[in-house]
Amino acid sequence: MSKNPQKGLEAALLKAPIVPVMVIDDVKQAVPLARALVKGGLPVLEITLRTAAALDCIKAIVAEVEGAIVGSGTVLDAKQLKASEKAGCVFAVSPGCTSKLLKAAKDQKISLLPGAASASEAMVLLEHGYTLQKFFPAEASGGAPYLASLASPLPQIRFCPTGSITPALAPGYLKLSNVITIGGSWMAPKALVNEGKWDEIEKLAREAAALRVSK
Repeated sequence: MSKNPQKGLEAALLKAPIVPVMVIDDVKQAVPLARALVKGGLPVLEITLRTAAALDCIKAIVAEVEGAIVGSGTVLDAKQLKASEKAGCVFAVSPGCTSKLLKAAKDQKISLLPGAASASEAMVLLEHGYTLQKFFPAEASGGAPYLASLASPLPQIRFCPTGSITPALAPGYLKLSNVITIGGSWMAPKALVNEGKWDEIEKLAREAAALRVSK
């Protein structure tokens, strides 16, 4: 390949054991939410492009939250990939991957974390140089036992499993040799965000950051 499609992504994902995956409806919540998570020890943030406010939220966090490493999520096409880079994202995450998205990623500086849910999908992405992949939907696709079974035949790949992972399930994933970090949303529940309880979110983030497992 002419360029590393995931330049700098490994270093970013190693910053914390959990990447908060967020759906933010109100841009006014973005900065205090991100500050609480970063202060709690989770600096790598994924803001999904599922709301009209998402890109504005990303821009605000990039501009105002020191220490935040911001990525976009639910990136489905070239337009969203370009918009993510323009908004200041370091990386973009897709739930799966298509030939069009892979082609678009070659033309952007932003690093892509593409999704795979099977050995075949993971192998296709590996052929394109993607050694870091999202495993989604994690629990519905077989969970930690399934992911563990991929470690031997596909040792080149490390995954960020995401999808219905809870604090109780997280250690089972984090102990796997082929898991670099995991994505989760439990440290920023909607009720606490809507009520502006940033101290409680910071506490949940601190507890999540402490889940790091030595390998």
